[in-house]
Amino acid sequence: MAAVKFPQNGVAAGELNKMLQDLKSGDMAWRDARAFSMVFRAGEDVSRVVADALAAYVFENGLSPFAFPSLLRMETEVVAMTADLLHGGENAAGNMTSGGTESIMMAAKAARDYAREKKPGIKEPELVMLRSAHPAFNKAAHFLGLKTVIVPVSDASEVDLAEYRSAFSPNTVFAMGSAFSYPHGIIDPIAEMAAIAAGKGVWFHVDSCVGGFILPFVEKLGYPIPPFDFRVPGVTSMSADVHKYGYVSKGASVVLYRDVELRKYQLFVYADWSGGVYATPCISGARPGGPVAASWAVMKYLGYEGYLRLAAEAMKATQLLMEGISRINGLYIIGSPKATTFGVGSKSLNVYAIGDKMKQRGWHIDSQHLPPSLHFTVSPMHLKVVDTCLKDLQETAQEVSAMKPEDVSGDAAIYGMIGSLPDRAQAKDITTQYFNDLYKTG
Repeated sequence: MAAVKFPQNGVAAGELNKMLQDLKSGDMAWRDARAFSMVFRAGEDVSRVVADALAAYVFENGLSPFAFPSLLRMETEVVAMTADLLHGGENAAGNMTSGGTESIMMAAKAARDYAREKKPGIKEPELVMLRSAHPAFNKAAHFLGLKTVIVPVSDASEVDLAEYRSAFSPNTVFAMGSAFSYPHGIIDPIAEMAAIAAGKGVWFHVDSCVGGFILPFVEKLGYPIPPFDFRVPGVTSMSADVHKYGYVSKGASVVLYRDVELRKYQLFVYADWSGGVYATPCISGARPGGPVAASWAVMKYLGYEGYLRLAAEAMKATQLLMEGISRINGLYIIGSPKATTFGVGSKSLNVYAIGDKMKQRGWHIDSQHLPPSLHFTVSPMHLKVVDTCLKDLQETAQEVSAMKPEDVSGDAAIYGMIGSLPDRAQAKDITTQYFNDLYKTG
């Protein structure tokens, strides 16, 4: 299409609203609980609290805590409440960020700068991470000049602790574990991994971006959740996304440090600018006030008991889905997920084709690979669609079982091809070109 030109004349507000609704008509149907990623919803009442808080702070800028002391107060209270939830103790500190990627980036920067001060002999710092770790760690390493040492995991997404230990070197400055991992909902053996890192004097981060606001409540409900937070000796920092199971709109995460003295390595300060001393806690300078206010408001609105109720509903839906999927011929649950996220694999069926057919029925289920699987992150709202989802999965699995390889087309064929390429550099190049084309403006 031709490149869009800057408009010469304005469009009336009513017409703009219609244009927006038309644009949204092709988006995934998340409001009716037919999507298992991207959006976390807790009901209309919570949505109204979020919308009101966003509207109240739509223009406020978190860059200046002096101009907007209300944002400073709300941010510090959100961080304190999150630290309390994750057993951070009186000395814990942190900040809100735009999301899990930025939270992980800030923890990685803090660990790198801490090592620069405490271990100046390290010239080529390394990050030890699992293959199942979120790519935000790879992104952080890319931007911060860290070498990644990637430890493999089994097809059940489990790590061999001996391999994990052997991945450490004198150059290791940052190590991590997930609680839980995004692809399959696996809680890594945090206590053992943190002990290994501590024994080598290495900063250890727990990525609880997905799990941080659900695992404490799942544990309280009596489910067997292994220790994963600041109760574990050796855990230096954590990340937890409020915009996931905190049920807030996007743009809200928390990065936490066991001790306030460690947080200073996260900060950026430049004292010689003609505009004055410039200091920011995170990557961004200007920070929207809306996500801060919405996070504060929803935590206050729901309280511990509200989150506990929502966790019970999400866990009920998760268990019903996993039990039902396990009864579908050819499908299985990957590993041993403990909470509300899991992956579905198959040794006999093309799961990507199943995902395509589910999409045709109005469902949005992400595809994954290593191994090929479908991704489910379950929210309380999914409880009302469990039976319909299982019925459609059963029927699509039967349809796919009757397909021939040459019948597979569309997204399933493309994703399957990229996932199976033995040359991962080629897979990267194909994906890079695809995304470069996807965002063309003309």
